[in-house]
Amino acid sequence: MIGHPVSHSRSPAMQNAALGALGLEDWTYRAIDAAPDAFEITARELASVGYAGVNVTVPHKEAALALADEASEASQQIGAANTLAFEGKRIEAHNTDADGLLSSLPDSPRGRRALVLGAGGAARAAIWALLWEGAEVEVWNRTPEKAAALCAELGGAAITDPSQDAYELIVNTSAAGLRGEDPFEHLPLEPDLFAESQTVVDMVYGERRSPLLEAAEAAGAAAVDGLEILVQQGARSLEIWTGRQPPIEIMRKAARDFRR
Repeated sequence: MIGHPVSHSRSPAMQNAALGALGLEDWTYRAIDAAPDAFEITARELASVGYAGVNVTVPHKEAALALADEASEASQQIGAANTLAFEGKRIEAHNTDADGLLSSLPDSPRGRRALVLGAGGAARAAIWALLWEGAEVEVWNRTPEKAAALCAELGGAAITDPSQDAYELIVNTSAAGLRGEDPFEHLPLEPDLFAESQTVVDMVYGERRSPLLEAAEAAGAAAVDGLEILVQQGARSLEIWTGRQPPIEIMRKAARDFRR
């Protein structure tokens, strides 16, 4: 995995547990911290020395798509790649973030009204995935112009004042709550307005359940955390590199048991 920073990542523990379970003892997965000006040379060097591929995390996902010789339809339409597969020096770009979100949902989003909070890289994948599956998508961001620009590119409708109870699916892709602050101070949501009929997804994850998901669960809503999405997208990446069926339960346990 290449990112900046990467020391917090649970991906190495998760992927190495999966490789061991698959009997691929000669494979290894590690994290490499590369600043933006070193990303391309780092990726090409790994391709040239025999790596099967890399995951790509912030801030390199758009750069990963740009350097690829070939790109999946999803990565092209999303405008970013989180997985690169190497065949010699040839680089293929994929985006498994969209698959990760969809695989994590308890039900299909088709025909459901969805609210996506945020307008960064994770929002791009979420919006594309939900629209692809037939959801009605609205997008909110603290900077309305960013939400409008993203919807003009990908689809969906940018809004400034969402009504929380109007949505069957709410997906927080923003960093609100990431540093331990109250996410409700930064999002157009109220902790006591969730409903049992809703599914709430929070990309933020840490050592404990996020306050956003705690409030959703207290109302009886279905809750999906960022760790589950990490597991699902990582499983798809592993399948691309190895051609093997990923051991989801082992990956999930390794990700959730990880301690820095």
